[in-house]
Amino acid sequence: MKTIATKLAIRLAAAMLIAGAGGALAQQPTPQPRPAPAQPETPQSTTATYGDWVVQCQSMSGPPAKEVCDMAQVAQLQGKNLPFSRIAVAHPEKGQPVKLVVQVPVNISFNTNVRIQTADGDPGIAAPFTNCTPNGCFAIFDLKDDSLKKLHAATGVGKLSFADAGGHEISVPISFKGFGEAYEALAKK
Repeated sequence: MKTIATKLAIRLAAAMLIAGAGGALAQQPTPQPRPAPAQPETPQSTTATYGDWVVQCQSMSGPPAKEVCDMAQVAQLQGKNLPFSRIAVAHPEKGQPVKLVVQVPVNISFNTNVRIQTADGDPGIAAPFTNCTPNGCFAIFDLKDDSLKKLHAATGVGKLSFADAGGHEISVPISFKGFGEAYEALAKK
């Protein structure tokens, strides 16, 4: 169970790193094609968008062949083009609680929990930060049936909130448009 959360946290960090490097890569000259050395097959990726959520799957070759899927939403701060936070739900495992992982920048306070609310009047769900890497800090939520049903039914804009290292509350809007459809598609994978 811990390895699933760790793998999802690594995928989240890699996605944030790739997204942040996109602008720098666009300015590089185009390399000349070279013959490719014999290498194992690269993973094949597929994505599908449901409202404001994206379901992404990677097919890994090799014994045994495997498909790893999650659904995610990346938020940006107003006026900025870089990702600020990422919320992802890992493919549900039979008999295990559904995992929702939040990634935010490293300038956070461990004294407060991360909170996700579907609307202003919703008390929301909360989880502590579990770890930080150079690419961000992570909180992992075990979504019980009642929490999952609430997120599944939400269609508007909620918020993600936490405290920065100075103790100031940070709130980031989260769209729940398409969450239910994306989760249903993810569960079928």
